[in-house]
Amino acid sequence: MNRPRPTPTPVIVWVLRAAWLVLPLAAGPAVGAALDDRSEPVQVLGTVLAWGAWAAVLVATLVPRATSLTAVRLGAPAALAAAAWAAGPGSPDDDVVRGVVAVVAAAVAVAVVAAPAVGDAFVDGSSYGNERRFALRTPLPLLVLAATTWAGVAAAAVAGPFLLAAEQWVLGAVLTAAGGAVVWFGVRSLHGLARRWLVLVPSGVVVHDPVGRPDSVMAPRPLIVRLGPAPADSDGLDLTLGASGLALELETSEPLPVTVRQGRDVGTEPAARVLVAVARPAAVLAEAEARRLPTR
Repeated sequence: MNRPRPTPTPVIVWVLRAAWLVLPLAAGPAVGAALDDRSEPVQVLGTVLAWGAWAAVLVATLVPRATSLTAVRLGAPAALAAAAWAAGPGSPDDDVVRGVVAVVAAAVAVAVVAAPAVGDAFVDGSSYGNERRFALRTPLPLLVLAATTWAGVAAAAVAGPFLLAAEQWVLGAVLTAAGGAVVWFGVRSLHGLARRWLVLVPSGVVVHDPVGRPDSVMAPRPLIVRLGPAPADSDGLDLTLGASGLALELETSEPLPVTVRQGRDVGTEPAARVLVAVARPAAVLAEAEARRLPTR
């Protein structure tokens, strides 16, 4: 018999909400001081963008979903970048302390957002019925690409509007129009990382990874032989995308059709063992045991 899905909100999510709620008190004065010597339109735009982004992320923390995870992953580093800018070399000497406080507060928010338990809580918020979703671990190359994409999105989102506020009409208009396209495609790309998960459902196990393969891998419960730590010499089909750390091996009594990319082509490879890298393997195995799936 399957265990009902747990409903309590994890403590780490409440920590994230609290950290984000107090962020304006810690970072607001430093950012405000850094805007003091700018023109009035730039000050107004900076204030509107800062409060708008803060409010959007606050709402996202209150409604954990995969889309909300993307929002907080965009907003928390933006807050850190803004705090670092406010505390930078151009800030007044008497603002050093509050600049440091702003950076520390924003860094705490970023660290909490990056916690694996936060990722699990948000992706599981998109679950249906009696299923449980666990985030897959992101490999280093994808993290580097994500950071680069985030930087491009952040720059594209603010460069044009601030140039327009500074009355640089031609360049501002061009960058605003181009920036819209960059933000659209960049956010879509980053959201793909929030849609990578392993799902325990009443009928079995599903590996959903649109970044790695176009189709999910579905293992029916009657065919599952074992879901557990992968042996060092496992010959299972590697679905980890090169992520480091402990991999889990999903073994079935019959080969499963696994969609794989072969260059620009997409093919199907049968596999009775597949390797997946989840952010919290111990939590996955505990849930699998509660659902009476073989883990040894």
